[in-house]
Amino acid sequence: MHLGRGRGKIKPPRRAILNGGEVDFDREWNSLSTSLTNIHTKNASSLSFEELYRNAYKLVLKKKGEPLYNKVKEFEQHWLAHEVRPQILEDLPPSLLAAYNGAQLTVNEKRVAGEKLLRSLKSAWEDHNLCMNMTTDVLMYMDRVYCSDNRKPSIFTASMGQFRDYVLRAPLPDQGSLTLASLLYKVILDQIQMDRDGDIVNTALLRSCAYMLEGLYETEEEQEQNKLYITSFEPEFLAASAEYYRSEGSSMMAKGDASNFCRQALQAAVNEQDRCRSTLSALTTPKIRAVVENELVKKNLAEMISQESTGVRHMLDNDRLPDLEMVYELSSWVDPRKDELKKAVQKRIVEQGEDINSTAMNASSAPSAKPTKADADKDDETAKAAPERPINQQTTAAIKWVDDVLQLKDKYDHVLEKAFKSDQGLQTGSTRSFSDFINGFERSSEYLSLFFDENMKKGIKGKTETEVDMLLDKGITLLRYISDKDMFERYYKKHLSRRLLMKKSISMDAERQMISKMKMEVGNTFTQRIEAMFRDMSVSEDLTAAYKKRMRDLGDIELRKAELDVNVLTATMWPLEAMGPSARDGEKKPTCIFPPEIDRIRQSFEKFYLDKHSGRQLTWQGNMGTADLRAYFSEMKGKKMRELNVSTYCMVILLLFNDLPPGNHLSYEEIQARTNIPDNELMRNLQSLAVAPKTRILVKEPMSKDVKKDDKFYSNEKFTSQFQRIKVGVVASGNKVENVDERQQTEKRVDEERGHAIEAAIVRTMKQRKELKHQQLITEVIQQLSARFSPDVNLLKKKIESLIEREYLERIGDIDRPAYRYMA
Repeated sequence: MHLGRGRGKIKPPRRAILNGGEVDFDREWNSLSTSLTNIHTKNASSLSFEELYRNAYKLVLKKKGEPLYNKVKEFEQHWLAHEVRPQILEDLPPSLLAAYNGAQLTVNEKRVAGEKLLRSLKSAWEDHNLCMNMTTDVLMYMDRVYCSDNRKPSIFTASMGQFRDYVLRAPLPDQGSLTLASLLYKVILDQIQMDRDGDIVNTALLRSCAYMLEGLYETEEEQEQNKLYITSFEPEFLAASAEYYRSEGSSMMAKGDASNFCRQALQAAVNEQDRCRSTLSALTTPKIRAVVENELVKKNLAEMISQESTGVRHMLDNDRLPDLEMVYELSSWVDPRKDELKKAVQKRIVEQGEDINSTAMNASSAPSAKPTKADADKDDETAKAAPERPINQQTTAAIKWVDDVLQLKDKYDHVLEKAFKSDQGLQTGSTRSFSDFINGFERSSEYLSLFFDENMKKGIKGKTETEVDMLLDKGITLLRYISDKDMFERYYKKHLSRRLLMKKSISMDAERQMISKMKMEVGNTFTQRIEAMFRDMSVSEDLTAAYKKRMRDLGDIELRKAELDVNVLTATMWPLEAMGPSARDGEKKPTCIFPPEIDRIRQSFEKFYLDKHSGRQLTWQGNMGTADLRAYFSEMKGKKMRELNVSTYCMVILLLFNDLPPGNHLSYEEIQARTNIPDNELMRNLQSLAVAPKTRILVKEPMSKDVKKDDKFYSNEKFTSQFQRIKVGVVASGNKVENVDERQQTEKRVDEERGHAIEAAIVRTMKQRKELKHQQLITEVIQQLSARFSPDVNLLKKKIESLIEREYLERIGDIDRPAYRYMA
């Protein structure tokens, strides 16, 4: 118990004392010293403290303050050196000295011997405090007058310094320079080590001794930083603790258990905080925390994080969120940026992302199983398997790639939120890693567009508005990572065009919602052409309605035999090259030869349209349309008439058989010559009409899965179907994912568009700035275009040279530091 200094009030002496003559200092001191002895020997019950105060007051008043002050100090020095210290030494266990000099003691022996010294010092310190408080009350006037006027430390402060010098720091007999203070520090450190090892120690006793050290100072100024606890004991405690946790860290790492390391490290910090609060001093709390952080955590963090079987990778793979939370907390202690943790998380994201990329590529390139003869014989039975044709292998791989990436994103979003406290630095690192592996996959733009395509066609069927919104948001999240957004735009327009023209989209509201989300994410420029596609569809509806009204007004019976719905597409806004058969360089795309009855309607619409819009040109895209035909089948049970829903090309092919006598045939080459349908489209449509089990409206000779140029085709007089309306789906032209040649063509077109965009950005920048240095121009153009794609610097330089040759720019300045001027 640390007793405070007394500040009791004592009545001032009567005025008569002030009028006396000289005082006999020796006589008064003898009386006072006797009283001080009684105080120190705890025999003060018979003393009159009022009388003692008056005597001291009188001595100070008669200018005897200095000898009184010195005499009291001498008394205290003598008492501490000859009464207090010998008693402590007498109680000092010899085994303690032996242990200090290297002798081995058991834990129990150390504890018992150490506690004996601690009790002895605690008792001496508390007695000294109590006696000095009583002495201070007697000498209060001396402190207030003499000590204050002469800038002397109070008698209490001076006696505390004497306890430090004559009890703690005086050398022990026959022990060289060893002092009680050194022995005390070692005992406290030993007791703390026992506590760390799980042994029971007397924490209250340790706290009392630490309190004693806090009450003693190196100098008489009694400044906070000069406390004996801070200057002498604490450095030894921190050094011993550093050594302990250094060793403990190595031992924990040798066990190879990252989770256990984290738990023990966190618990160590809690234990040290509790130890400072209950055993030592709160002053040490931040310092011992720093020791734990530096020696235990910082020096082992990188190794712990990177441990193969138990480290961060293992925690991420097995969703060990509590363990990851501990790693995050430890990282926060020693590294505000969490670089090691961020590096490990980023590395694992990229690894898992690359695994997803590899799986997608392997799945899309794996050969599909070839049909056997038995399979061919069972075409009719297998055709009944499902009403909806499954998507092909590569499209399945594309959808799975997006789903896998989204699952990975959800996983790490959950980790960031729950384990990493939504840390901004780790979120940035995670975003960068996702962007790296997504952009490292050359088909990411195409696969993401296919994901939207499949969901817009059937994935959102039956979903609520909220579920649709969540699905679209997930897709937009991946779009955010894609750097070449112009590539995604090209694929999205290609797939959207097919959905719109084939009326495959489940919900136009969802389509418009998607465009709105894309506009918010990447800006108006990105969605301008896509929005124009929707405008064309709306205008086409009005145009078709006007044409039908015109036909009704004219009353031409021949033209009214067939009903026409037309979609007029703006060539610059629609990906027409992706929608139809691609012609080779220098070749003109083949034009379909329509049957006469259809061609008259086509010409009628062209005249109607060009009368409204003179100077425009219409190019008919037969590969994108559909037709509804009424067909008569003699072998049908019940009603002989059926309605066929076919592609435009299928309609053209079927109408060829209208005037063909029964039993006659048309060869592949004859059909091709009379329709001018491109080979790849013709084969697909003939497969749908003559090979597909449910829709064999034609018969092919010889019968096989593939259509060849020497095949013959007959009208299937025995065709039957239980359905009144029969939909003839066109056989998919291989995989919906582009093959190598198609992808090269797409990249070529994208590169051409990028070249134009780069030139436009250069001219726009120079027109505004007039003159600009080379590097500044490069930087500004890259900044302008980075929202759509990552411009290639070499291509930028080529476009600058091209603009100089065409006299849009001119060079200024020297060769080493080139700059450019805009030429109006």
